[in-house]
Amino acid sequence: MSEAGVMQPDVRAKLAQRRRWIVKIGSALLTNDGKGLDQARIRQWVDQMAALKQAGHEIVLVSSGAVAEGMRRLGWQRRPEQLDQLQAAAAVGQMGLIQAYESAFAQHQFHTAQILLTHDDLSDRRRYLNARTTLRTLLDMGVVPIVNENDTVVTDEICFGDNDTLGALVANLVEADLLVLLTDQDGLFTADPRRHADAQIVHQGQASDPAFKAMAGGGGSLGRGGMATKVRAATLAARSGADTVIVGGRQPAVLERLRAGEMIGTLLLADAEKLVARKQWIAGHLQTCGELVLDAGAVTAVREQGRSLLPIGVAAVRGQFDRGQVVACVNESGALVAKGLVNFSSEEASLVVRTPTRELANVLGVATDPEMIHRDNLVVL
Repeated sequence: MSEAGVMQPDVRAKLAQRRRWIVKIGSALLTNDGKGLDQARIRQWVDQMAALKQAGHEIVLVSSGAVAEGMRRLGWQRRPEQLDQLQAAAAVGQMGLIQAYESAFAQHQFHTAQILLTHDDLSDRRRYLNARTTLRTLLDMGVVPIVNENDTVVTDEICFGDNDTLGALVANLVEADLLVLLTDQDGLFTADPRRHADAQIVHQGQASDPAFKAMAGGGGSLGRGGMATKVRAATLAARSGADTVIVGGRQPAVLERLRAGEMIGTLLLADAEKLVARKQWIAGHLQTCGELVLDAGAVTAVREQGRSLLPIGVAAVRGQFDRGQVVACVNESGALVAKGLVNFSSEEASLVVRTPTRELANVLGVATDPEMIHRDNLVVL
């Protein structure tokens, strides 16, 4: 992690070269003191995004705010707790949310498109590729896709959980260059600035730096106000090579100032190496279909030697899954090691645990792949 307050304008200046931006705006910014959408502020952000497009950038907007707008339209004073009422509010509010953006972008002669996604859309390989193709086509046409979670049909068990995560997965989906998380805080701090007068903003660091996760997980400043989800989103976005900026969305001309290289917010850089598109999809899975328990030798082979996972290194199989589904690989203590596309169903995998490669055909009665998960389909976490 770079030292808080250290200026690195050369890196910041390169933000202007990032062509494809994902801009995520959260509910805390969009709502007007609980009275629905802040229309004036939405127009300000749209003005800035339009300026970015005119400068040659592509923009995908990930926006919250549907439930809050739905509550306003329905005359509800308190956020409901029942899932069906939340979904109804989202359905009503999504109309107003899209109308607000559509009319604001129309002032700049830009078309918009509504994209509603669920976790299933990004978990299923075919639907993932369809969503990817559609978004890329819209960007090629100069349209601004406006993405939100499909709250009307999603359930607690299969939801993204927050639009920071959705923004990161969309960055993976379209291979974006930059993820901008507009928030109600100025960025990440070395300590909670509300309690520590000497807290400093962290201007820059690597998204993979465990210090950020440790701060968030330890109940520090990063764990408050949704900062933990933003650190996690930066880590996810980095897997496809996207840098992330966490910055206060109420700052004047915030997007234009970022493009100009001004030292605002926190820039979390991706590592140089990018995962191929298939591995981006695997890494982005929030849910898996089962678990393979790896022995110590298999953990070393996968994590440190870059090898495929062989059946002989699998100690146990948990859950039900089919061939080609995404499963989690855990060590014997239950810690997550990797995710991957498995070459066996759960029934077949249970039969071949601890089996040497040369004996697989005899156990299953047919010739089969020698790997439980091939290295090309395995993402170490």
